[in-house]
Amino acid sequence: MLSFYDRPVRLCDGISRREWLRVGGLSALGLGLPALFEARQAQAAAPTGGGPVGGKARSCIFLFMLGGPPQHETWDPKPEAAAEIRGNLKPIDTNVPGLKVGELMPQTARIADKICVLRALSTNDNAHSSSGYWVLTGTPHQPMNSENAKPGFPNNWPCLGAVVRRLRPERSGQPSAVTLPEHIWNTGMVPWPGQDAGWLGRPSDPWLMMCDPSEAGFQVPGLSLPAEVTSPRFAGRQSLLGAVDERFRASRAVGGYDSYRQQVCDLLSAPQARKAFKLEEEPDAVRDRYGRTRFGQSVLLARRLVEAGVSLVQVNWTRHKEDTAASPAWDTHQKNEYHLKRTLMPTMDPAYSALLEDLSERGMLDDTLVVWVGEFGRSPKINGGAGRDHWGYVFSGALAGGGVRGGQVIGASDALGGYPKEGRVQPHDLSATIFHSLGLPPGAELRDPLGRPMVLSRGEVIKGVF
Repeated sequence: MLSFYDRPVRLCDGISRREWLRVGGLSALGLGLPALFEARQAQAAAPTGGGPVGGKARSCIFLFMLGGPPQHETWDPKPEAAAEIRGNLKPIDTNVPGLKVGELMPQTARIADKICVLRALSTNDNAHSSSGYWVLTGTPHQPMNSENAKPGFPNNWPCLGAVVRRLRPERSGQPSAVTLPEHIWNTGMVPWPGQDAGWLGRPSDPWLMMCDPSEAGFQVPGLSLPAEVTSPRFAGRQSLLGAVDERFRASRAVGGYDSYRQQVCDLLSAPQARKAFKLEEEPDAVRDRYGRTRFGQSVLLARRLVEAGVSLVQVNWTRHKEDTAASPAWDTHQKNEYHLKRTLMPTMDPAYSALLEDLSERGMLDDTLVVWVGEFGRSPKINGGAGRDHWGYVFSGALAGGGVRGGQVIGASDALGGYPKEGRVQPHDLSATIFHSLGLPPGAELRDPLGRPMVLSRGEVIKGVF
């Protein structure tokens, strides 16, 4: 089952069942849903200034590892450290001489030449929601170290997808920014800040798709006509709507209505708009390669969406049905090694490596930036529960595609993997790098509702990435 929420935060107050019933199916001559599209497009503005545009990526797939992956067992193993630091898992060689990753990443190790590893990411923030806000928006949370932080002023900077949606036109009825398979939330369904358009206004919110693409018979409600509405009948309805438009065309109240109605018709009638969601068209071998998990099939769906023209797809790691309250998702406060071996790495490694290989084989990797990151890392010292705790002082991430020079490591942590040693990268530098790759100058300006100039990012493009 999948639902669209066009107002993702306050994330839990999306389009209601009543609204969908009111506007769905082109009922009442289809005047409702186009109005929603019109609202999305209101207040559009182009950026100004910002210097030269550099990147070559047409799209970005942003893989967000909810909970904070441990740097020691992934991208930054410390085999020379004491046992309580290095853990029991060993590093393995990759296909890049001198570059090692954790032993639970064998498939990723084979394609490390496509990947740029960042080993000195840092927020100095040990709270999920406030550190995550910085990663998702490129702007620090006020105050830092604020757990269960709520969306809203002053922490209402637009997320990456919202900026992209404002600046990139929608094509074939599809939004230019999509988030799936659900929003990010803390225990108690407390949504994080930094997942919507903030001061840009809700017309720029990314589409939030609540779905499980791994379910048998997965399909997208609303992207097919009812059985009783044949293609000729649908064409007749479009003609009728056109006739109605003629009666109101002179009215400013419906100015531009045609374009919004057309977006609805694109969703219902354009094969390209529906085709991306038809995972059943993928060969079983491909679906198996990504993994028949919610995350794996969401990553595959992301590839299909960028293939269809979506500019930015954010795939959130979501809680597994077997997750414990003490160690949900990547938040492995207890039994870190156990959870890594049982669910986390067997899900992540095949999905991530499959995405990079699939994009490469399709000739799409050069113009698709793939970002792998969490909100922070894990503590160097293993705690009494055999877990690792929150650690924002240094953590790891990875970039690939979109002009990124693979087979390299940028930055380094100290001998314990606890603090940056060199090449510290903060989230605003990461956001600047993402915008640069997409051809959006980080110094370009947008105007807030009061007309004040706001730059896309105050960070610097990470040196040596491209």
